[in-house]
Amino acid sequence: MTAVRTDAPVYLVRGDDDVILRDAARELIHRLLGDLDAGLAVDDMGRDRFQPTDGSEPTIAPLVQAAQTPPFLTDRRVVVGRDLEVFTRAEQVAPLVAYMEDPLPTTSLILVWAQGRVPRSLTDALKAHGGEQVDTSPGRKIGAWVEEQLRDARLQVDKPGTELLVRWLGDDPQRLVGLGATLVGAFGEGARLGVEDIEPFLGEGGGVPPWELTDALDRGDIATALAKLRRMLDGGGRHPLVVMATLHGHYARMLQLDGAPVRGEKDAAELLGIRGSTFPARKALQQARRLGHDRIVDAISLIAAADLDLRGAKAWPEDLVLEVLVARLARLAR
Repeated sequence: MTAVRTDAPVYLVRGDDDVILRDAARELIHRLLGDLDAGLAVDDMGRDRFQPTDGSEPTIAPLVQAAQTPPFLTDRRVVVGRDLEVFTRAEQVAPLVAYMEDPLPTTSLILVWAQGRVPRSLTDALKAHGGEQVDTSPGRKIGAWVEEQLRDARLQVDKPGTELLVRWLGDDPQRLVGLGATLVGAFGEGARLGVEDIEPFLGEGGGVPPWELTDALDRGDIATALAKLRRMLDGGGRHPLVVMATLHGHYARMLQLDGAPVRGEKDAAELLGIRGSTFPARKALQQARRLGHDRIVDAISLIAAADLDLRGAKAWPEDLVLEVLVARLARLAR
């Protein structure tokens, strides 16, 4: 959030990780307040303020009314609206869009949107009237996100140390919020840190996203696939049946494409029902062609047998069933 200006009339803070989102909203509120008394200047409201007492659908009117209220005993007000993902339709946010056309100059309005689609009329109004968007989602560019978070925490971590943190976080980036505060408390702001400084503060590594496992399987990299599986089960806390669902979906897409009259990734995406980016369809099509019919069928058979084993057909520990399955699936790609 280092590049966010503090003079915008409205801020839209978005993200799909609740911990990171709350932390980003808290930091933005702190910046906008400056030396003002939070007790006098901040009006923070959520779902309970939007729900009418008669049980009808939520209304955004209380937030707009708060934004239009002049300050009392202070120079400015910071109005915060949370749980705004309950407003999914353009007509629901119309009063807020109208407010943006003539915002009160003494109000800084923060819209915290946890997940889901933001109505297009609202994002268009934000752009048209000088608002700011803050996206807290790390996405796949986790390395750049980690570097930004470290800068915001005023920590100077060298490249090997940053790479260690990226590996440790996996797909659980919210853990960096607490770790950053711990490192600042231990070493102070502006500290220069390396691997040897950070390692003692790291516990078990976080989980990894499913595509890291399936990518390793597609390469036939048994060792990496097993390591990613362990991270998903231990650090990520995924249930074995959830991992099975990931594997089944991965190979089921290949089975759908096997022998189908598709000429490229667009046809593949249409057949698979994939909307947006066609990249997943391209990967599935390439791997289906690489494996061929017989090995795709073998993979589905292995997954079906392992699913029965997980449900009691074999007296093996669940982790062992998955480890053997992953090793066999990776071997098919060799």
